[in-house]
Amino acid sequence: MNFRQFAFNNVFRNKRAYVAHFLSSAFSVMIFFIYALLLFHPDLKGNIVSSSGTLSILGTMGLQVSQYIVFIFSFFFLLYSASSFIKLRKKEFGILLLLGMSRKQLNRMLFLENIAIGVAAIIAGIIVGAVFSKLILLISASMLAIVDGLPFYLPGKAILLTAGAYFILFLLVASFTSVMTRKGTLIELIKAEDKPKPEPKASVLLSVLSALLILIGYACVFLFALRRMFSFPLLLGGVVLVIVGTYFLFTQLSVYVMRAMKKRPRFFLKRTNLLTISELIYRLRDNAVMFFMVAVISATAFTGIGTALAIGDPGLAAMKNPYAFTYDSYNDSDHKNSLEQKHVRLIEDTLRREGFDYRKVSYIPTYSDNGFMLIKLDDYNRLAAALGYEQETLHEGEALATPSTVTQTGEFKLDGLTQDSLTLTKEGSEMTLHLLKALPHIVVPNTTNVYVVSDADYAKVNAGNLLKIVSVQFVVPDWHHTLRIAQELRDTINNDVDESGNMNYNFQALVIDWVESRQLNGLLLIVSGLVGIVFFTFAASFIYFRLYADLARDEEQYRMISKVGLSRKELGRTVSRQLLLMFFLPMLVAVIHSSVAFLALQQLVDFSVASHTLAIFATFLAIQVVYYWITRWRYLNHLHQKMI
Repeated sequence: MNFRQFAFNNVFRNKRAYVAHFLSSAFSVMIFFIYALLLFHPDLKGNIVSSSGTLSILGTMGLQVSQYIVFIFSFFFLLYSASSFIKLRKKEFGILLLLGMSRKQLNRMLFLENIAIGVAAIIAGIIVGAVFSKLILLISASMLAIVDGLPFYLPGKAILLTAGAYFILFLLVASFTSVMTRKGTLIELIKAEDKPKPEPKASVLLSVLSALLILIGYACVFLFALRRMFSFPLLLGGVVLVIVGTYFLFTQLSVYVMRAMKKRPRFFLKRTNLLTISELIYRLRDNAVMFFMVAVISATAFTGIGTALAIGDPGLAAMKNPYAFTYDSYNDSDHKNSLEQKHVRLIEDTLRREGFDYRKVSYIPTYSDNGFMLIKLDDYNRLAAALGYEQETLHEGEALATPSTVTQTGEFKLDGLTQDSLTLTKEGSEMTLHLLKALPHIVVPNTTNVYVVSDADYAKVNAGNLLKIVSVQFVVPDWHHTLRIAQELRDTINNDVDESGNMNYNFQALVIDWVESRQLNGLLLIVSGLVGIVFFTFAASFIYFRLYADLARDEEQYRMISKVGLSRKELGRTVSRQLLLMFFLPMLVAVIHSSVAFLALQQLVDFSVASHTLAIFATFLAIQVVYYWITRWRYLNHLHQKMI
């Protein structure tokens, strides 16, 4: 057996230790390959450009930036896992050095081991990614609202880029491992596992501070959302406070709580609680930084994916504009829109032909000389009835303020009216109306300073206006299914001109605007989703590495305890409690942090984000549960073998 075979055999003999490292590495390779697959797809760019000229550039930039993030994070993850294995094998290294292996040969052995794992992970990741590439393209086409889908292609460039990038990455990691083994004398390496650990301690002040910092951080986030104080320093400050508080939560408060439980003899001395709590104190302290990283990374993944889902929700588009189709007709003394009736009939006939339920309603706005847009009460009530809102009543000399943007809606809900009167100017004369209230819903979108006035006051302001705008609105409950007919209507109407060659009209389809937004936000969802999944997988792997780093000590400890009467059932109960805390305490903290973020987000939108939130939590919880049971099963098997 030559030296190269010796190094490769080391990998195969340590499959238990290397399996999480290999699987996580292969998974990150697969995710990187998926980004490359989408980045080089020949049809993806054309489909996006057809909807918006800027989406292709933004999408390409997003995919490239995500690749950099995954690549950089993979480097630190692989470096962390390599250092974990070195700590785990210190005694083995000491024995090899004692038997005559030189430091140079030890470094070469570690280099070859890392390269072997790296090459295997690259091959496995690319193969798995290629096998599922068709499914990935189908999902991506759905997210990006590409009707014709994304055809399968042989991703030669994606394979070369992925293989080259990760081979360089594994070379760097393998080179860094040689630096990690230079420290420590021969005696220190052999006795590394026998060093006693000092008893963990916790500060009462820092424990209390952790809870205060988290609560203050939450307060900043809710202040940002509830009071509409859209200040980036306020939001960033809240996030930083929560992160710092989370660090002290795991390093101080968790240990303090466990030590407090240890001081309660009735609880501490009951059955296996003595063993469980004593072990947890050390595990919480030893793994505090890892728990902190897992919690923050998981919370970031949950929040990023949830926000992307909310942004792509059709409810967000409907918040800005509740009408499926809008047809504005412009008429003045010189130009008349002779195509108005033809176009309106075309929209109605098309909706009926395709079987869509709809309600048609129109209004004629007028404008005061000082820039206010006015609609009469009868028009408003027809619009409100079509949208399912309450009817309003007004007397002459009274007015209502109605929001026309999402921001204005939030301001009206939060502060109400900032004035109780409205002054209108018309041809040098003034008219003052009493403002009764601010309405809660958008009925006339995409403009500013809109007021509802009585029919009599409307007639006074409208007198003498030469420009007449007729806005015809179509309310369609299933508007997000109207893409095909919306494109058909847009092409027909926008290519239609009257006898004078003028286009005295404007046609707008909500579904087209939503698809453009969905394509951009679909890219955001793909980016945030894949990066979030990588982060979450790495976070779970951190737990696996830390658990198996202490396996040798745990095997010896439980073997000795089993000799004085610890049964397999009690061992299973003790280990299960410890693993539950290790796997689900960071996730619980991440879920709480993300829930606060989603509650704040809910205050900014009119549609429910609960379904997105629950779907994200349920998905990642299911993955974590599966990972927990697999790890528990393997871990207990190893311990049971030592108890025989």
